[in-house]
Amino acid sequence: MTGMIVKALSGYYYVRAEGEASDSEPVQCRARGVFKKRGESPLVGDKVHFSLTENGEGTVTELFPRSSELIRPPVANVDLAILVFSVTEPTLNLQLLDKFLVHIEHAGIPAVLALSKQDLESEGEFTEEAALAASSVNRIYRKLGYEVYGTSSRKSAGIRELKERLEGHLAVFAGQSGVGKSSLLNALVPGLTLETNEISNRLGRGKHTTRHVELIDIGGGYVADTPGFSQLDFGELGVEDLSYCFVEMRKLSPDCKFRGCTHVHEPGCAVLAAVEAGEIERSRYDHYVLFLEEMKDLKRRY
Repeated sequence: MTGMIVKALSGYYYVRAEGEASDSEPVQCRARGVFKKRGESPLVGDKVHFSLTENGEGTVTELFPRSSELIRPPVANVDLAILVFSVTEPTLNLQLLDKFLVHIEHAGIPAVLALSKQDLESEGEFTEEAALAASSVNRIYRKLGYEVYGTSSRKSAGIRELKERLEGHLAVFAGQSGVGKSSLLNALVPGLTLETNEISNRLGRGKHTTRHVELIDIGGGYVADTPGFSQLDFGELGVEDLSYCFVEMRKLSPDCKFRGCTHVHEPGCAVLAAVEAGEIERSRYDHYVLFLEEMKDLKRRY
């Protein structure tokens, strides 16, 4: 039989058979020993072949090739990342937003931005700083080709549009804590009652809990219920990969005079010329330089 792993927990893989309804119980499976010998490990999101055993459980017998693989969180075949940032409480941090985007671009996954807590604007709880941050996200990131959705879980604003965008995808939600990721998931799936902060507690942030990844069926698509990219260090990235993860630099790099240009001090650098001409957003370039230093510092320490 063919199916997809929707949950992994304590050495068991829970597989939903192809064509089964979303409310049907997945089959609890063990993986064949051959995977261990090959150094392979089934992941949530994997499409698999499995066979049923006599006790009503099953065995995962084969993994299909993956379109993508994330290390943190460990999910396969994610084809959309929803970056959730609140416009206020906590205040929108563009440096952190760029850091998330670097990791998602490096993983080769299309990213969509969701600005949560938009209802606070209409309720007059917007500081000038929050209003400025929201407008700069729209101005900077739309121009780079990223889709931006304004959402409010309390007022259901933007929820239908976001749900339509998720249709047919296996998505991961990422973003700093406290931005309303669980509230957004609750709004997307009526009847899902994830308490705010419950996701992180359920997944090993509390004292007596088990860390696991699970797919939530949102009707026509799946979302990985996970703390997301919780540790954003640059250990997995090479210094030469960084500029590739900034879409505007990726386009200009071939026009630089020198191959392997770091876009910091080289003569004939197309990126530096674009920054000077105001064609590349200064905040994005400053964050690039900052991340570059962070990566070099990391390499020096090891």
